[in-house]
Amino acid sequence: MYKRESGWSGFWCGLFVAAGLTALGWFIMTTALSVKKLDRTVSVKGLSERLVKADVAIYPIELVVADNNPINLSKKLKYGKDAVDKFLKSEGFDDSEIFVSSPQITDNFANGYNSNARFRYTGKLIVTLYTHKVDSVVALDRKLFKLSEMGIMATNQKFQTVYLYTQLNKIKPVMIEQAIQNARKVAMKFANESSSELGSIKTAHQGYFSITDRDPNTPYIKRVRVVVNVVYYLR
Repeated sequence: MYKRESGWSGFWCGLFVAAGLTALGWFIMTTALSVKKLDRTVSVKGLSERLVKADVAIYPIELVVADNNPINLSKKLKYGKDAVDKFLKSEGFDDSEIFVSSPQITDNFANGYNSNARFRYTGKLIVTLYTHKVDSVVALDRKLFKLSEMGIMATNQKFQTVYLYTQLNKIKPVMIEQAIQNARKVAMKFANESSSELGSIKTAHQGYFSITDRDPNTPYIKRVRVVVNVVYYLR
């Protein structure tokens, strides 16, 4: 009697084990198929680009004077500096936007190759505007000749005016969102052409924001650009 019950017990145990292994195999196969489906992805890039106006201008003006007497040279430098300061204020700039460098005095006769120079001493200084009044700076080049009419040699030609855009953080979120939307459009097109459905985002990487001049003639107009790389699942 004991042996018969033991046989039935072994039979049922074997049956349960077999059923369990079958279920486990089905689960593993289903999981493997699901993982394989999830492995189907598409990698796309999304671009966002916009034109913005610079909000900071750095405008250096070089003042040059010459004389054979160092005292007279200093007087000319002061007169020129005061004239440039007055000119800039007449154009709407104030003291907080005007910065003056230390003067540089050169003894031309101290250099052998300059021994025939007409004037022994040359003095230079730089008056620099750092301002948010970009439009006023753009117009300044057309008015700088007024200083030459006063006998003052002042020019912006040696130095390049710098225009900056400093409000990038304000437009970053919108541009990133736009770039992702553009990436999704590309991914949708790929999914449709491959008879697939577009799934969720697997990974996304934001590229660097770049700020460049729109063109050489309008450096105060900036082109802001960002590219995102997005990987989508396909179903």
